[in-house]
Amino acid sequence: IEEKYNIVGVVTQPDRFVGRKKVLTMPDVKVEALKHDIPVIQPARIKEDYQDVVNLNPDLIITAAYGQIVPQGLLDAPRLGCVNVHASLLPKYRGGAPVHQAIIDGEEKTGVTIMYMVKKMDAGNIISQRETPIAYDETVETLYNRLGVIGADLLKDTLPSILEGTNASIPQDESLVTYSPTLSRDDERIDWNSTALQVYNKVRGMNSWPGTFTTYQGKTVKIWAGKVHQCENAMKHHAHQSNGTIVKVFKDAIGVKVSDGVYLITEFQLEGKKKMLVKDY
Repeated sequence: IEEKYNIVGVVTQPDRFVGRKKVLTMPDVKVEALKHDIPVIQPARIKEDYQDVVNLNPDLIITAAYGQIVPQGLLDAPRLGCVNVHASLLPKYRGGAPVHQAIIDGEEKTGVTIMYMVKKMDAGNIISQRETPIAYDETVETLYNRLGVIGADLLKDTLPSILEGTNASIPQDESLVTYSPTLSRDDERIDWNSTALQVYNKVRGMNSWPGTFTTYQGKTVKIWAGKVHQCENAMKHHAHQSNGTIVKVFKDAIGVKVSDGVYLITEFQLEGKKKMLVKDY
């Protein structure tokens, strides 16, 4: 809109019921499109229902975090093809959770890739990329928001060359491919047999969604933030205790034994309660 492109339509997920009161809510992108009188299409399954998009006769289709597989019939429709704004430095982290996975794996950098879409997921030729460092204390929420801005800026810079047909198009190196599948409930569970750093990365890599959890006295406890506490004394002192044992309670943290020391929980959420800092608890 800002760059004065002729946007012929927006495709987004159907309206969903949100929250405990089940309020029917429009996706943010639909709200924005309607403000500017742009037609909105919301197929439940675009695989089977994409003719309305073809009928718009677009020159180019751009997707970002759409969450559905775009069928070949639609990929073939636009004159200039389909491009995707993907939140990783491809060929690393193809798939549905690249931002989460980069933090969980302790990566020091990530970025955004704009690429051509092909039938195989996130496997198309790379048009442009921009990288950014990942801070040691960064969460998936802060990184996701930063990558959204980086992706928008990169798209603005890349679009003119795509429309003029002068853009780069580099095949991905298949030998370097890694995947970041959509997270399951089981992925959210903390494995106390991990190292303190692995637990730390997992917790911040799932904050603020979907969150990590453990169980205590038969109840689910969400862990929202913590710190690494590794020292030889801790290892020696607690060597006889099994991983996952609460070994020390501080004023502002709960120490849990892990494979190489102690992980300090600093913010958590008891079942049916709000998030709280350990010092307040």
